Amino acid sequence: MEQKILELLNGIYRVDLIKVEAVTNEMYRCTGVQGEYFARVTNYKGYDEQVEEVAYTNYLHKAGLGVSPTILSINGQEVEKIIINNKEVLTVLYEAAPGKHLSRKEWNADVLKALGRQIGKLHRFSRKFEETYPTRYINDWHQNEEYAFLKYIPEEETAIREVAHEVLTKIKNLPKDKANYGLLHGDLWLENVVVDRDLKLTMVDFQDCEKHFYAFDLAVPIYSAIEYSFVGGGNILEYGRSITKAIIEGYKEENDIANEMLEKIPLFIKLKEVFEYSLMHMYWNKEKLTEEQIRIMNHFRIRIENNYNLLDIEGLF
Repeated sequence: MEQKILELLNGIYRVDLIKVEAVTNEMYRCTGVQGEYFARVTNYKGYDEQVEEVAYTNYLHKAGLGVSPTILSINGQEVEKIIINNKEVLTVLYEAAPGKHLSRKEWNADVLKALGRQIGKLHRFSRKFEETYPTRYINDWHQNEEYAFLKYIPEEETAIREVAHEVLTKIKNLPKDKANYGLLHGDLWLENVVVDRDLKLTMVDFQDCEKHFYAFDLAVPIYSAIEYSFVGGGNILEYGRSITKAIIEGYKEENDIANEMLEKIPLFIKLKEVFEYSLMHMYWNKEKLTEEQIRIMNHFRIRIENNYNLLDIEGLF
C-alpha cells in the first residue's frame, strides 16, 4: 500500500518523495528530497467538506496560527481524488509541523498555558473566517454520526443511556451566539499538538473540525491530560485543577470567554467521555474484543454509570 501511495503522490504533487510509511490507516508520513510531509488518504468526510476544512486551516496558517499548510497538487487542488484498489479516495498533502509530540511528563503548566493561548487565537480567527467565508458543508457537532449515542450504546445499558441523553439535552439547550459558538478544531487531544524548543505549538489533524461551543475545545485537552498524561507524583484532582487554570489563563490572554461557559467545562468533559464510549460500540468488534478493550470499556462503564466527575472546578474561576 505504501509503495502505491508513494507513486500516486509523486504523480500529482511537485515533490520528490522517497519514502511513505503509515502512521494510521488514514495518515502517512512522507519523506522527500524537499523535506517531511504528511498525507491524509481517507473518505472519512466527503469532498466538499474536506475542501471547506482545508480552506479553514489554510486561512488559520496565513493568519499566523500554528497550523500545518497544505501543498497544492499539479492541478492546483488542495484536495485530490486518487484511485487505490479500484476505489476513489481523497488525499491532502501537508507540510510536516515543526517540533515533536511531548512525552506525558512534559505537559506542564507552562506548555498548557501556551496551548490555551493557541486555542484563544484559534477561536478569534475562526470567527473572522466564518464572517468572511460562511461554511455550508461542515456540520454542527450534533449532526455528526459520532454523536448518535443512543444508536450505538446498547439498550440494556440503561444507566449510561440516561446519562448520554441528559448530557446531549443539556448541551443542545445551552444558549449560543457568536461569542461562544462557532467553528473549532473539535479533537484537541494532546497527541494533536506538536511543540518545538521555543514552546511554539502547532495544532494538527483538523479532520474533526465542526461547529460547537468554544468551551469544548478547552474541555478536550483537559480531559486528554487527566486521562493520559498524569503520571503520579501528586493528587490527580489537584492536577486537573492546575492544568485547567493554566489553559484558561492562557486562553484569556487571547480571547474572552464568559464564566458561565467555563463553568460548563465538566459537562463538556462528560460529553467527550460518553463520546469515546459510544465510539467503542461504533468501531470495535464486540464479538472479538481483546482483554484490553474489555478493560477499557468496563473502566468507562463504571465512571459513567456512577456519573463520576473527572474535574472539580469549584472556586477556580
